[in-house]
Amino acid sequence: DVQLQASGGGLVQAGGSLRLSCAASEFTFAHYVIAWLRQAPGKEREAVSCISSSDGRTNYDDSVKGRFTISSDNAKNTVSLQMNSLKPEDTAVYYCAVAETLGGRSPPGCPRAYDYWGQGTLVTVSS
Repeated sequence: DVQLQASGGGLVQAGGSLRLSCAASEFTFAHYVIAWLRQAPGKEREAVSCISSSDGRTNYDDSVKGRFTISSDNAKNTVSLQMNSLKPEDTAVYYCAVAETLGGRSPPGCPRAYDYWGQGTLVTVSS
């Protein structure tokens, strides 16, 4: 099994920055997509961003485009999410998850289903 460990959450004022990290024990898949998803109180979980191992393609939800940047360090099996210009509406529990893919050119958007999940890390943005 793949174990994912998310870290980096915390309390920050609006306009501030945080960097989330997701460390994977190992990847047993040849090709995969790692995503960051979030769930705010009373809301459904939504994909924030994802990155493909096969072609490096990244995807962002419209609400975070231009503010968040996802990156991967394959040597360390780590995916990070740099979050800048944070807003109170970014407050949520953030999860990293991995989905096995077929490889090749990645389709647009993030997967709808995932094979493994990390524990959540809470991000709170105060106004």
